[in-house]
Amino acid sequence: MRPDPLPGTAPAPTRLADYTPPNFKINSVDLDFDLKPKGTRVKSKLALTRVSGGDLHLDGEDIDLKSVKLDGKSLKRADYTLTQTQLILTDLPDECVLEIETTCNPADNSKLMGLYLSGGRFCTQCEAEGFRRITYYPDRPDVLSVFTVRMKAPKDKYPYLLSNGNMVESGDSEDGKSHYAVWEDPFRKPAYLFALVAGEFDTLEDSFTTMSGRDIPLTIYVDPGDAPRADYALDSLKRAMKWDEDTFGREYDLERFMVVAVRDFNFGAMENKGLNIFNSSLLLADAETATDMNFERIESVVAHEYFHNWTGNRITCRDWFQLCLKEGFTVFRDQEFSADQRGADVQRIKDVSALRGRQFPEDAGPLAHPVRPTEYMKIDNFYTATIYEKGAELIRMLKTILGPENFRKGSDLYFEMLDGTAATIEQFIECFEQATGEDLSQFMRWYEQAGTPELSVTVDESLTTPVQGTRITFSQRTKPTPGQSEKTPVVLPIKWQAIGENGPLSEPQMTVLTTEENTVSLPRFDEAVSLSVLQDFSAPVILNSQQTSKDQLRLMAQDPNAFNRWEAGQTLARKLIGTQALALESGEIPQTDDALREYCEALRNTLHDDKFDNNFKALTLSTPGTAEILQSLDQADPIAAYLAGDWLSRAVGNRLRGDLLQRYHDLSDDGEFSPDAESAGRRALRNRCLSLLASGRDAVTAGLATEQLGTATNMTDELAALITLTKLGGKRVNTSMEKFYDKWKSNPLVIDKWFSVQGMRNHVEGVSAIKELTEHEVYDARNPNRVRALIGSFAMANPNLFHAPDGSGYDFFTDQVLDMDRRNPQVAARLLGAYEIWRKLDDRRQTQIKDQLKTVIASNPSKNVLEIATKTLGN
Repeated sequence: MRPDPLPGTAPAPTRLADYTPPNFKINSVDLDFDLKPKGTRVKSKLALTRVSGGDLHLDGEDIDLKSVKLDGKSLKRADYTLTQTQLILTDLPDECVLEIETTCNPADNSKLMGLYLSGGRFCTQCEAEGFRRITYYPDRPDVLSVFTVRMKAPKDKYPYLLSNGNMVESGDSEDGKSHYAVWEDPFRKPAYLFALVAGEFDTLEDSFTTMSGRDIPLTIYVDPGDAPRADYALDSLKRAMKWDEDTFGREYDLERFMVVAVRDFNFGAMENKGLNIFNSSLLLADAETATDMNFERIESVVAHEYFHNWTGNRITCRDWFQLCLKEGFTVFRDQEFSADQRGADVQRIKDVSALRGRQFPEDAGPLAHPVRPTEYMKIDNFYTATIYEKGAELIRMLKTILGPENFRKGSDLYFEMLDGTAATIEQFIECFEQATGEDLSQFMRWYEQAGTPELSVTVDESLTTPVQGTRITFSQRTKPTPGQSEKTPVVLPIKWQAIGENGPLSEPQMTVLTTEENTVSLPRFDEAVSLSVLQDFSAPVILNSQQTSKDQLRLMAQDPNAFNRWEAGQTLARKLIGTQALALESGEIPQTDDALREYCEALRNTLHDDKFDNNFKALTLSTPGTAEILQSLDQADPIAAYLAGDWLSRAVGNRLRGDLLQRYHDLSDDGEFSPDAESAGRRALRNRCLSLLASGRDAVTAGLATEQLGTATNMTDELAALITLTKLGGKRVNTSMEKFYDKWKSNPLVIDKWFSVQGMRNHVEGVSAIKELTEHEVYDARNPNRVRALIGSFAMANPNLFHAPDGSGYDFFTDQVLDMDRRNPQVAARLLGAYEIWRKLDDRRQTQIKDQLKTVIASNPSKNVLEIATKTLGN
């Protein structure tokens, strides 16, 4: 084992190069729980077989060891070594049975890892290293075993006793006050997939008939009274099960499937075999309390966790360095599912927007790491956008390069060959090579190199041999990232097309760039040509081209690829905002020019074009956010970037006033709410029109928003009206906020939304208003959802206050991170990631944030926070 580091120093890293297989196989695990809030007793029985020489190291944390037996014989304290983090046994026979009894304190487990209480109910979270907080065990993903679980608890308080697999026995205990249940999971799994839930719930039940004719009972467990709000989650689950059969040929394997909603959860959800545990914010929804975005997220996350049954559970990862093997593949699968449910073009835009908003900054900052890292200090800190979203993009590129048919062959072989194993990225890629005959060795570089490649496109129209034509040169480079100064070329599938004044001039092409540079040619055309490059965002790169505003306007009008048509507008908007941000920093007044007028006119044309749906139009009318603008600039004042974005929205609102107002009224609908894509698109465009009118300071907007807030029959419209009023400012904002709170104060998920809007508000009182909200009667610093709602939205979506020139926003934020770190290091570390952008800011703010990071490091924080702070600072 490694000793704990000295205060203020980083822990020794775990390295991929140091991986060694486990030296014991665990044939079976029997767990016996006597569930008590303050002192749960856990008895484990492990049937062991030696694989190689050495001692047995079992991980354990924050648990009390009561006894150890080897083959039925009690061991004395001198017979084993016990440290703060491990139980070590030496000279074990090749075959043996080890019995361990421990106790833990779920009621005081504020880290929400291992076994803890949420709303008085027992629940678990074991990924990545939470099982060691339940009992001593080799807590690593390559130790797979068959689990049998028996649990006992008072019947009146905990009527439901749930675990992985199939229930094989249940009944009342001898005292008549308690009852028990026994669960068996027939599939070998690592400890991180273990789950246990006990408590009182309402249930929602249905069933699904698999493609082989098996009837699978489906049950969702929720807080009493919440069962109707799980209807959409249940419907999403059934659609996901059918889609996975149709698209990947994957059938569910257990006798039942269960989902549980809990309020206190560090993540969105967890894919425990047969017993998924969800953050209630990603499971419960109805028209009155959930927005269209909530419905979309529920649909996506329910599918994601179900899809893990094969990509994560049946085939897991050998070690945590292979985390993208399960997460990247499963994100790709849930994105494809959402594309089928919501529309491929719109879904692709949303997925790329999320990638750029979360992962590109990560790749460009001090926390950059490969999709498969080579080392980590705390694995909790590597559940990142790089692992998830960029990992999904690699799978998408693989499908683009191989084609749909060969991609399916490769995935089928992967499921066939590696079922029941803990696999590696190399094994995954080898399956696709074997199925298709393709050499994918260079593709592995995507998993090994950090950073976002830059794709440059140059056009030379002087080509004269053998015929007159145009030479197009594609070249790539990747900037150095921490620990990787030298980069080598990666495989880039580039979809492109030539576009003229009246539409396409060539068929869609695909060039696979494998070297630093490659040149292709086109015949010379008799009209102006713009290149539509990287159609459908065929590779996760930053595109540098010689395109002018005229090129982007032409693509906005004529590109047949919907993604690139949207992208042309975003590119032009980034240019306009970036130019104005620099002008504002210099004290200049933003100017109106031809590019702005033509951009607004292009938006008007899209708004009235019947061949595009409302969802696409709403996305086209949305301008890039402050974080995206900062990433496009070398160094900038974040408030200037925010004001420049506001300037562009105001210009659009003013120039399109009549069109936006008319469309807002045309899209009104008093019919019954539906969360389907078409209905959501109508609401999205209507509320986008309202937001742009508010940006334009239109006199009628306050009345429209106030009326919408009072008459809305769904949360999407109600919350959009509230946000619009906060943008307009004035006394009406506080009144609206108070009414909204009074209306919804008994619903924690809606009050999370209220805190989020408060966190994003540019309060007249400044940062002190946010600080005052942390003392609000319903603010709970122990609940991750509530902390993320207020503190997370403040740091990520309130540039005026977070980046306040006097540094008060940073002072407040750092205090909140350190306060959270004392309770829940995982959540604190994720919050601290807001500082990773510091190198993109002006010199004064760079100095302020560096000072904050030094303060964090000097405070003797948790390992989670220490790792993020030291890497962000650059130490």
